[in-house]
Amino acid sequence: MADDSGRFRGASVQSPSGRRRRSVAGQVFVLQVAVVFLLVAGAVLALVVQSRHDSDREARNRAVAVAQTFAHSPGVIAALRSPDPSAVLQPLTEAGRMAAGVDFIVVTDTQGIRYTHPRPELIGLPVVANIEPALAGHMLVESVNGPLGREVQAVVPVTAPDGTVEGVVIAGLRVKNVTGVVDRQLPIILATGAAALALATGGTALVTRRLRRQTRGLGPAEMTRMYEHHHSVLHAVREGVLIVGADTRLVLANDEARRLLDLPPDAEGRRIADLPGLEPGTAALLISGRVVSDEVHPAGDRLLAVNQRPTDRHGGPRGTVATLRDTTELMTLSGRAEVAGRRLKLLYDAGVAIGTTLNMVRTAEELADVAVPRFADFVTVDLAAPVLDGGEPTGSGANMRRSAVAGIRDDHPLYPLGTLIDFVPSTPQARGLDSGRSEIVADLATADDWHAQDRERAGAIVEYGIHSLITVPVQARGSVLGVANFWRREKPEPFDREDLFLAEELVARAAVSIDNARRYAREHTLATALQRSLLPRALPAQSALEVAHRYLPAQSGVSGDWFDVIPLSGARVALVVGDVVGHGLHAAATMGRLRTAVHNFSTLDLPPDELLSHLDDLVGRIDQDEADPDVGAGIIGATCLYAIYDPVSRRCAMARAGHPLPALVHPDGIVEFPDLPAGPPLGLGGMPFETIEMEVAEGSSLVLYTDGLIEDRTRDLDVGMGLLRQALAHPGRTPEQSCAAVLDALLPEHPKDDIALLVARTRTLDGARVAEWEVPSDPAAVAGMREVVSAKLEEWGLGDQLFGTELILSELITNAIRYGSEPIRVRLLRDRSLICEVADGSSTAPHLRYAATMDEGGRGLFLVAQIAARWGTRYIPEGKIIWAEQPLPDPTEAHAAPAPADTDPADTDPTDTDPADFGTAPANERTS
Repeated sequence: MADDSGRFRGASVQSPSGRRRRSVAGQVFVLQVAVVFLLVAGAVLALVVQSRHDSDREARNRAVAVAQTFAHSPGVIAALRSPDPSAVLQPLTEAGRMAAGVDFIVVTDTQGIRYTHPRPELIGLPVVANIEPALAGHMLVESVNGPLGREVQAVVPVTAPDGTVEGVVIAGLRVKNVTGVVDRQLPIILATGAAALALATGGTALVTRRLRRQTRGLGPAEMTRMYEHHHSVLHAVREGVLIVGADTRLVLANDEARRLLDLPPDAEGRRIADLPGLEPGTAALLISGRVVSDEVHPAGDRLLAVNQRPTDRHGGPRGTVATLRDTTELMTLSGRAEVAGRRLKLLYDAGVAIGTTLNMVRTAEELADVAVPRFADFVTVDLAAPVLDGGEPTGSGANMRRSAVAGIRDDHPLYPLGTLIDFVPSTPQARGLDSGRSEIVADLATADDWHAQDRERAGAIVEYGIHSLITVPVQARGSVLGVANFWRREKPEPFDREDLFLAEELVARAAVSIDNARRYAREHTLATALQRSLLPRALPAQSALEVAHRYLPAQSGVSGDWFDVIPLSGARVALVVGDVVGHGLHAAATMGRLRTAVHNFSTLDLPPDELLSHLDDLVGRIDQDEADPDVGAGIIGATCLYAIYDPVSRRCAMARAGHPLPALVHPDGIVEFPDLPAGPPLGLGGMPFETIEMEVAEGSSLVLYTDGLIEDRTRDLDVGMGLLRQALAHPGRTPEQSCAAVLDALLPEHPKDDIALLVARTRTLDGARVAEWEVPSDPAAVAGMREVVSAKLEEWGLGDQLFGTELILSELITNAIRYGSEPIRVRLLRDRSLICEVADGSSTAPHLRYAATMDEGGRGLFLVAQIAARWGTRYIPEGKIIWAEQPLPDPTEAHAAPAPADTDPADTDPTDTDPADFGTAPANERTS
């Protein structure tokens, strides 16, 4: 209807006589202009009258004040009595006139002759004023026409102290200066009037525009024509309109309402309850006056959407207006749209709920849970058994594991969860696995190919009420991983093609997640296997420490944490814990490389700080080698803690490279974290590492761990350290018990990082199993040492080791005397093996060599290497120690193998060791 009125916008509005009538807005504007003019004229008149009155009064007051002030000024009488009054008074009057803002100050004698005047040529002439009252001692204010024009002046006598009048002072202003204020204020009044007129003009324009906008620019004739158009449109629209009065009588019904409700021709004016053929529900709604929106009511074979509103909301008469719309076809379409909306909602929910974890079984369960009961009554998912292990699918219906089952009831006869199924080739599942295409089985009761799988179970399924099936292969990236089955029981109609498309979309979303989980499982299995193979499977036998350990990989994948226990020479043991940043195969492989490097460096018997320095150089070289992105990712970061415990001295030396502090648990349960300098992480270079040594009481526990134990997103590092301290502060626990207690207290519910934990309780090698002697730097002392050592071995019950031990010590002591320096010491340790150590003050390194046939010497170290199970050299601040270990006989064996009968240790020439057995390295260098 608004569009119809648009044709009349801008049309002229004229009276029937043809003359243009002034609009209401125009009339208001003329009235406003008249009011503004009247206000301006009145303001000007009032201003003139008031200004004249105020100005005259002000002028009189100013003239009186100036005249009286000057007349009573000191020195005026003396000037009048002087021989030349004008010479004295003329400057004074001019200065006073300028200061007071008047036009003239004139001083005369009692005869009226001027002594002063602004115009000097008038001095000496009679004044134009009535001075008689002044001569009588009275003041006079008058308006006269003087030499300067029309003037207002005050005449004041100059009276001597005795009361005589000595002269007259006249002060005044010109009339034009008094009335000039009107000229100054009149423009303001006129400007204000103009502004008011402009405001009235703007307001009239705004009102005119608003009226034209509200009436669409139409006059009375056009409004009448518009009413006729509205009436025509009211009866032409395809929507019924009913207006019901407050007395429930039908006021108006358009043609569409009559058609939809089948109203009689005389319906208007009758009560709603009296109209024939009107449905009771519709009649009750029209009578009630309720406000409704799209309320559906039947009308014969139609469905009508009714909207009803009151008519008195904007001041109209009481009643209601109702609109009727035929929605029979729309309801059919809306039903289909509702189904489509539910399916879209199902797909959206599936996208959110499926694939939340990298677990194939959980993803299959999520698929089943989403589809039941919104799409199917029962859902089963079968995955190939190799797929569940992270392998590749076989592509056949054999070895399918039922991985997920969901339904509206639990007493169904379908294969239970975990069943291993071999689908018969004739079944739709096997065909789908082979071809990768989905199938619908509309009627399971008549599907003989499906019954061939298990006729007894198939009969039970049909008898249970399940009548229709959709089977969809679970396939991703060209591989068929399994099959999903959707079963219908409650709805009587079978699945259709639209259901098939929806099922395929649901399975496609789950298939990608299942394949990702399969690939993750395969990589996780490989990485875990690699890591397990690189970690120590069993701790080596040693007597210095009682060790317990735990290793827990992160749920998100294996990482680069590792630990190790490495026996060293002299019954010492090294403890190692390290961490490589990252997860996956690269981190596990890097961990293996670093663990191997630590093993190799530990064979050199290096102090902890030197070992970490070598390891830092190695990590730097690895990063340089793998800097090319086509080669590898490099080592993002690694930390390590290396500790060496000596059971003889009960000293522990340790250093760390960016690793968390170790914990030391004393025998009384007190826990402390040694102040061990952190050092930079491995691979940064440039900063040295620092070793600290401390004495550890027997029965104390050294606790080494990785940051995954104490760090977590839900707690601060300090909180984790506090929990660790509390878990360890219990004396008398075994290392195994300490490991369990620490994990119970600190293990997160879902570990995001690997956890490596090593608890080592210290033992000591008491003096009964240690023997030590000082050896003079004299070759003759070798024989004496053989006797002392033989006596000690007999005391230990190791007489069977006498031959080899004497031979080893003879060679090592002789070499120390010849090529070393004092002090020379010999130490025997009886541990799991018999350890012989010879220390001297030299740092030259011995080298094993093969002597030629004609060489007279050079076979000493070769003999030591043949007799000892292991031998080597380690450096100490005072020099070096050459050590050799001999395995002790098994207590179950009676005797060890006898020594050769034709060989006597005493016959061994101590001079048969060639100087070539020792290198020529300077004494202040350590070589390996």
